[in-house]
Amino acid sequence: MTYNFCKVPYKQKEIEKKYYTIGEVAEKFGVATSLVRFWETEFDSIKPTKNKKGNRVYTKEDIEDISIVYHYVKEKGYTLNGAKELIKIDRTKNLEKIEAINSLEKVRDFLLELKTSLG
Repeated sequence: MTYNFCKVPYKQKEIEKKYYTIGEVAEKFGVATSLVRFWETEFDSIKPTKNKKGNRVYTKEDIEDISIVYHYVKEKGYTLNGAKELIKIDRTKNLEKIEAINSLEKVRDFLLELKTSLG
């Protein structure tokens, strides 16, 4: 008796980290770790926990909150007080807006790369 096994390519599942270091967060946004720490003191929504060693650990939600601050302060040029007022309005609305902008930027980058490759 012969068995005919179908070869299915193994697709490794992406592992999503639960916690990120302050260095990883700062690198993601292209800012200094001191700026991330400063934003923690200015924005109530950014409250990372600390591990046993006392190091800050950030969750996905913490990073989302930082992305909102980054968007308003670094990308839009709002003052800290202006950003605080906008953040108070609606967190979900802010996240959806930032996700839409990020998606459009990825599409733009793809189209520019395609244009370059075509000649």
